[in-house]
Amino acid sequence: MNAAPTPSATPSVREPIDAGVAIGHVHLKVADLDRALGFYVGVLGFELQQRLGAHAAFVSAGGYHHHIGLNTWESRGGSPPPRGTTGLFHVAIRYPTRRALADALQRLLEANVQLHGASDHGVSEALYLADPDQNGIELTRDRPREQWPRTPGGELVMVTEPLDLSDLLAELEQ
Repeated sequence: MNAAPTPSATPSVREPIDAGVAIGHVHLKVADLDRALGFYVGVLGFELQQRLGAHAAFVSAGGYHHHIGLNTWESRGGSPPPRGTTGLFHVAIRYPTRRALADALQRLLEANVQLHGASDHGVSEALYLADPDQNGIELTRDRPREQWPRTPGGELVMVTEPLDLSDLLAELEQ
């Protein structure tokens, strides 16, 4: 089999990709399907759409065919890749509202899931953690575009500031 061509360091100038393009789903290798489902369905609250025995499952929010695929085809009983190797850094799961992100935080706290970080990026708020297979997960919600910080020239200014988790959880009391 031939290797894929290496992209040029200076790609040709073309029109940007269609603005309607979106990531449809992510498919993760896991060591134990039941353990993974316990996290994605039991803790985060995704709905199981289909399960293929002990080999694969598809979960989603709102009845979509799947936002996350989980499989053990090449990874049953395996271990996470060692640090210093290439692969997925994290997948971001975008919540529609701040209250929905607060609910996600509450679910994590109730399940004793350790956060690796919590940041306010100006354009978004994010919780960082790992799933049981040590896949990086970002739970995030975007601020409305008109609230995104910009320079006087219009350039986006993303930051990494601490996220006030108590303030976020207060959304659930409103």
